[in-house]
Amino acid sequence: MSDHERIRLVILGGAGVGKSCIVKRFLFNTFTDKYRSTVEDLYNREYDLGPVTLKVDILDTAGDMQFPAMRRLSIATAHAFLLVYATTSAPSFESVKRCFEEVREQRADYQDIPLVVTGNKLDLASTHREVTIEDVSEWVYCELPKLRVKVLECSAKDDYNIKEIFRCFLTLSRILPAGGDDSSGGLKRRSSAYVSASSKNKGARRTGSPALEPSGAAGGSAEGATGGLEVTRSKPRSRSLIRRSSRKAKQQMRDAHDDCNVS
Repeated sequence: MSDHERIRLVILGGAGVGKSCIVKRFLFNTFTDKYRSTVEDLYNREYDLGPVTLKVDILDTAGDMQFPAMRRLSIATAHAFLLVYATTSAPSFESVKRCFEEVREQRADYQDIPLVVTGNKLDLASTHREVTIEDVSEWVYCELPKLRVKVLECSAKDDYNIKEIFRCFLTLSRILPAGGDDSSGGLKRRSSAYVSASSKNKGARRTGSPALEPSGAAGGSAEGATGGLEVTRSKPRSRSLIRRSSRKAKQQMRDAHDDCNVS
């Protein structure tokens, strides 16, 4: 593992499910009930994880389909996905299913990408629940097996399970061991930055596609598809061995040719 790792987390989900509330609660420990439609917000942070400095880009995407090109680019450049629905809205869960279908259609390596499915607004679920975690788990683990996925519920308002969401990504990405002791929360912040869609469109540079990162080819082994954490290189073949093999093959061809001559 290198001294610096960089991952891009893309957040997908329908409008009004509280994606931005989750991000702001996690990054700034703030919460507001005022709804603001998201176009595309990008946050950058660095975290100390012992010997590793983790650089995280968190991209909060629009909840509607008004910007399909931006959405396709977001999916193409993601190293991990957070799919958010509201426990109080059955249509929002259907939207999450559509978001996953977009990921599956665009990413051949979707089974190797860390994925967390979370139901927000748990604080309202006792009186207005429309989606149970059992329904979500059945969809994920029965209909979509072999995924690197975690399912949980949270409340941005009550600050419940918010840090756990992001710890799941560290575990699924194999940056932290599952169930490991992380007394610092595994998320000791070094610095932060925020770039909105309007400001980053002028000369800003995006992180490259995961296909260009040393994360292993799609469909490879699980050890090779850890989001650029491990790179396995084959040992180069000796040129002298190739030359010796070539000379040996030529001599065998001459011997075979002599055996075929009739004296």
